[in-house]
Amino acid sequence: MSDLFIGIDSGTQGTKTVIFDAASGEIIAESRATYPLIEGLGGRKEQDPERWLDAVFATIKDVLAQDGVEAQHVRGIGVSGQQHGMVALDAQDRVIRPAKLWCDTETTAEADALTEKLGGLQRTIERIGNAIAVGYTASKILWLQQHEPHNYDKIATILLPHDYINFRLTGEKKAEYGDASGTAYFDIRTRRYADAVLKAIDASGNLRQALPPLIAADEPVGTLLPQVAQKLGLNAEVVVSSGGGDNMMAAIGTGNVTPGVVTASLGTSGTIYSFSEHPVVDANGELAAFCSSDGHWLPLACTMNVTVATELTRNLFGYDVAELNRRAEQAPVGAEGVLLLPYFNGERTPPLPNATATLAGLTAMNDTPENICRAAMEGATFGMRYALEVLQRNGIEPDEIRLVGGGSKSALWRQVVADIFGYPVVCPKEQEAGALGAALQALWCYRRAVQGEKVALPEITEHYVALDENTRKEPNNERSAFYKALYGRYTRLNATLLATYDSK
Repeated sequence: MSDLFIGIDSGTQGTKTVIFDAASGEIIAESRATYPLIEGLGGRKEQDPERWLDAVFATIKDVLAQDGVEAQHVRGIGVSGQQHGMVALDAQDRVIRPAKLWCDTETTAEADALTEKLGGLQRTIERIGNAIAVGYTASKILWLQQHEPHNYDKIATILLPHDYINFRLTGEKKAEYGDASGTAYFDIRTRRYADAVLKAIDASGNLRQALPPLIAADEPVGTLLPQVAQKLGLNAEVVVSSGGGDNMMAAIGTGNVTPGVVTASLGTSGTIYSFSEHPVVDANGELAAFCSSDGHWLPLACTMNVTVATELTRNLFGYDVAELNRRAEQAPVGAEGVLLLPYFNGERTPPLPNATATLAGLTAMNDTPENICRAAMEGATFGMRYALEVLQRNGIEPDEIRLVGGGSKSALWRQVVADIFGYPVVCPKEQEAGALGAALQALWCYRRAVQGEKVALPEITEHYVALDENTRKEPNNERSAFYKALYGRYTRLNATLLATYDSK
């Protein structure tokens, strides 16, 4: 009899659910569902949490109905959720308003005000180990208090997105250190809620009472509610693990649970992060000093513009993805001097929220679609290189880079990353890193909490996370040297344009 584990990745665009077979080490079923984004002026980005639940239940039912899946063998469920979102519940556990998301920038003024109230950037970093980025949860709560006091007064509980899904599955309100470390009201060194931040938002103490208790990464939130188990056709003894934020779960899904491994995600935005056995706090506040969802830490840098650069470029020329790659491959390394600063959505690392994209170096001789396509790919990778340097500045040196996300499917782009970063790159065989990581964490939780095994998570990832050696790219020394010089031009151009960013 094979033990099965369900991994759920609830993201901004939709939900992916997989069933992982512990005997074969394979994902044997998967399903997807999408839901809309609520957008508004001023940077509002919100979603209805009930749509997440609809997607979770629909995709679980779908994977359980697929050939070869025996529901009675499901032992655990793990949930990966988009980080930083604010789900506010009233005393009857009803959602008060749509959840403000990680990409919501409507709370910029509140993030700045809260930082100032805490004594400025350096004092804030001293208190919690992080700067208060506009995407983090703390500024959303302050925004609700100031702009919708009637809704703020209704709050009985505040949960993060994955915590809310766990709650609806189990009836238990709990949080874990990894996802909680992205709220900005959490001290990443002590793994406790930061009372100074909470009091700066609400001196009454009511906000502190609204937060769920914290559990360790290998602890279960609980088991399925009987009515939920019946609705899904599962045993009520199925364990729901602590789960975590999407980056934390993707770290597990790429085997990034030991020193020396760095994961880079080439998605619409980009993230690059690494395992650490101790807190890694950046004095400049450019590094997100997160905890991991394996009991350690996950220092992370985020850029806002990766495949958005190539997608906008291919849309401009009317290309599909294959044609964009073909055109970019026809251009020489460095795109004959064409250089893109890809700040289409502003930027988080470096912190330039008002920056805009710039295409530079055009002449009558190099103004070709091929060069512009390659410049989009190279410019987005230069942005990721800056993020890698933030990690390196804080003592993190990779042995190799594990690539995930849409951009990693391009052999050309993988080579560009290897050459610009100066490290080997390789993709995991399973690209659904968040869903796989959630399933593996559920397996870890089940074996420790239910079966009483003293198994370490690296033992599990070493056994189950496989790399696709066919995707491996080694850096070319000559191209890396060329790109090093071109990156210098990229950073000088960025420095020259800083004043224009600030004047927006």
